[in-house]
Order: sequence, then C-alpha cells, then structure tokens
Amino acid sequence: MTPISIIIPCYNSAATLARALQSCRLQPEAAQIIVVDDGSTDTSAEIVGYYGSRDPRIGLLTMPVNGGAARARNWGALHATHELLAFIDADDEYLSGALAAASSFLTRHPREVSVRLDVDYCDFPAELTGHADFAAHAATLSNTVPSSLIIRRAAYNALGGFPMDDAFRRIGGEDGAFSWALRAIFGNPRLDDAKRVRMHYHAGIHAERYFRIALGLQAPDAADMADAFRYSRQFLDSARAGIEQLRSANLFAGAAADEASAAS
Repeated sequence: MTPISIIIPCYNSAATLARALQSCRLQPEAAQIIVVDDGSTDTSAEIVGYYGSRDPRIGLLTMPVNGGAARARNWGALHATHELLAFIDADDEYLSGALAAASSFLTRHPREVSVRLDVDYCDFPAELTGHADFAAHAATLSNTVPSSLIIRRAAYNALGGFPMDDAFRRIGGEDGAFSWALRAIFGNPRLDDAKRVRMHYHAGIHAERYFRIALGLQAPDAADMADAFRYSRQFLDSARAGIEQLRSANLFAGAAADEASAAS
C-alpha cells in the first residue's frame, strides 16, 4: 500500500466538508489529509479542527485571503509529505476502495505518473443526465476534474501545479488546462471499470455549465472560450519547456559524470 497525501481546497464549504472528510478517513491509503481553508467566513475551519482532534492525519492550512482553488491546491501540495497526491473538492467524496484502486494501478504501472477515477455525477438535473450524449461527456469530464486525480508528486511539481491565472478564477478551466498538459506530456489514464468518486450537484457548479455547453443546451461565451484556450495553451507550452529543461539538465549532468569518470 502506497501512502497518499490528499489535498482539499475549501472555501465556505461547511455544508459539505464533513462528508468529504469522512470519505477520506475511510481510505486506508490516506496517510495525510490537508484541508486548505481559502479565506472562508463560515465554520469550515472549526469542522476541520473537530475532525483533526479525532484523526491525526487531518491538518489545516489557512490562506490569508481567498485566492482560488488552484492556488489552494498548490499550497497544499507544497506541504504534502508523500509520493502520491490526491485532490478532492470539499463538496465531493471518495467511494469505497477509491484510493486502493489508484495506488494499486500506479504500483503495477511504475511508468505511469498519474491515474484518474471515474466520476459519479450525483443529483445532476435530469435534463442533462437523460440526454443521449451525457455518458460520453461525463467520461470526458472525468478525465479533467481534480477530484478524479491521483498523481506522483514529482510529475505534479514538474508540470508546475495548477495554473493560477486570474482568467481561470473568472471562467473556470484551470483543471482543464492541467489535464491537457498532463495528457500531452505524460498521458492521462482512467480507471473506468467502476465509479470511485462522487460529485454532488449544486446550483452554479462549473460541471453543469460544461455539460450544458457540451450538450448544446447553452451557447458558450466566445471571449471566455478564447481566453480559456489561450491560457491553457500557455500553460501547456510552459510545462513542456520546463520539462525539456529538466531533461536537458539531466543529460548534461550524465555527460559530465561520464567525462569525470573517464578522466579518472
């Protein structure tokens, strides 16, 4: 069993946080559970304190001001102490065996840097879930949402974490940008044999907007789409450049070591 650090960004999530924490506590692979309070004004911090007093795996980090989920996830990842990172939003929950399946997959496939879990979209409007194309778009979204992701910390750091551009705070999509870079550089496999993480519907959720646009029920804002693509492309290009620098440095270091060995 490979221990996993779970990062939970939290902004005014008192209504759902206990459910998310309980689902994390039931995962034996969860060796560390970090809640990053992103400037909440409700009782989120008190809820973390309550559970933390009963479970030493649970800890709280407090952001000085609300900076958005991407910034909170990245701050939490900096404090993670284990090789594998898992991200789950404070209004989602893991299902039984979720992290065991992810840990097993990454142990059996050491060359894979990450794995996705299949998502159960709970209580979403019937107008969406009843659509003939819902399942196909649900699978696509499962390849993107942070709550489906378990990733090796080294790969996460190499990609630079989730992009923190202000445009993503306004329109969403930092998870899509991260997924694009992850898929393009390393691959993005998903365990689709069972639902292992549950996303609960609430009004205004980004996933609803995604489904409505993908299913042709809502017209996208052209300017927002252009911004999302532009900033996502910038993130991909930056990640590729950074990883190429690491590869070049490694090759240079190897060549230098070979020359030193030959000289001796």
